[in-house]
Amino acid sequence: MGEAVSTDTYTPQQRTRYRQQLNSDLEVFDRHLQKAEFGNRGTIGLELELNLVDEDMQPARLAPEVLEQLSDEYQSEIGMYNVEMNHPPLSVAGDGLRQLHEGITSRLDTVRAAAASVGAQVAMIGTLPTVTPEFLADPAWMVPENRYRGLNNAIMQSRGELVHIDLSNDEECRKDFEDISPESTCTSMQLHLQVPPARFTHAWNAAQAMASVQVALAANSPLFLGRKLWHESRIPVFQQAIDTRTPELVAQGVRPRVWFGERWITSVFDLFEENVRYFSPLLPEDRHEAGEPIIEGQSPTLHHLNLHNGTVWRWNRPIYAPGKQRAHLRVENRILPAGPTVTDIVADAAFYYGLVKYLSSETRPVWSRLPFEKAEQNFFYGARAGMFARLDWPTLGRIDVATLITDHLLDQAREGLRSLDVDEDLVSHYLGIIGERARTRQNGAMWQLRTLKSLTPSGSTPDSPERRTALAEMLRRYLANQATDEPVHTWKIG
Repeated sequence: MGEAVSTDTYTPQQRTRYRQQLNSDLEVFDRHLQKAEFGNRGTIGLELELNLVDEDMQPARLAPEVLEQLSDEYQSEIGMYNVEMNHPPLSVAGDGLRQLHEGITSRLDTVRAAAASVGAQVAMIGTLPTVTPEFLADPAWMVPENRYRGLNNAIMQSRGELVHIDLSNDEECRKDFEDISPESTCTSMQLHLQVPPARFTHAWNAAQAMASVQVALAANSPLFLGRKLWHESRIPVFQQAIDTRTPELVAQGVRPRVWFGERWITSVFDLFEENVRYFSPLLPEDRHEAGEPIIEGQSPTLHHLNLHNGTVWRWNRPIYAPGKQRAHLRVENRILPAGPTVTDIVADAAFYYGLVKYLSSETRPVWSRLPFEKAEQNFFYGARAGMFARLDWPTLGRIDVATLITDHLLDQAREGLRSLDVDEDLVSHYLGIIGERARTRQNGAMWQLRTLKSLTPSGSTPDSPERRTALAEMLRRYLANQATDEPVHTWKIG
């Protein structure tokens, strides 16, 4: 959504004019795709969302104070206890993964120092387990900026009812909220991959096909409001928190704004065209009001199309970025939770970039043999069961995700990284971590669940003093392990 929001409410006249401009942008984008040259450097990048906690491991509403001390590489998120870190683009070739590791570490240390100066700590985790219903019920959870207030107002007005979170696994969570506060608990890392228009289709389809494996492998959000739910509860919580549909619209088949998609694509244009066709604008901010130029360098800014694209939360989102020389396209992979360590993050990035490269280069690609509906089912299976999910995979049938990784996909990711000219020692190091995580079946979610059980061996109930004390202690141990940067599969229980 960027910074380009001047108000938190809009008139019918503004909405009508915006719709006209949005359709005009879509036509300009179509022509630009067919005629213009796009960037083709194949660079990678990363965004990382972080939580702030106090000495008692409770969420700390100190984001503005922390951001005051930081450069523009760091930004606010919707929650007063969230900070986002951005890593600049780099090449994955050679020692790119080492540069990424060092870059994330140095920036994370910078945030930690800024947080410490105001009495807070940084927690890099998919869902902060110590967030309580009482905390989210307090309107002070939200950063007081127009883009966040406007987003909240638009979603609540479109929905016309309270936000309802309905989720169950070992335990259940059924709660209503007066705003979109649960969305703030969903902290992720987003991997970027720049690709030329001719290769975008293959890269996006490959990313969609492997999404289920990614989410199962890296699950790190098993506790929402202290309840043991999906291994990656962030996936359904995010979808439900900003769902603009009433139950009747769901029954009619109206698409959710947090969306896996519904088909393999043949062009990047398919995704932007679907966004305009299926989703009404939430933030109809005019280009003039936002202070956006028509052209940046030699490429149109497509302000209206880009702003709208930012309010359709695909798990693999297409990004069009104008530039001083030429525009570029990239896949924004939004599937992974934050954490547990920088080592784990870079290992997940290596597995993603390597496997996307391999899958998108196959003569008979996986998506030509995997129905899209199966890919979507796999995705939710992976989010629910984590490393214990069973997935449907071409030629292999229904297969345990850990076996799929160790016996098949690791070799493919290794071949993909080698074709990207990644240094061999880095390929072995980071994919070795992925292999051991799959072999032990211990990702962040499993460590959290096992540690919580060790702290309450006789059991505890959600919202009880025993559960909340155990959650705080579990998070304290999590942060101590995180500080070592040792991969999560090596973390001890108890």
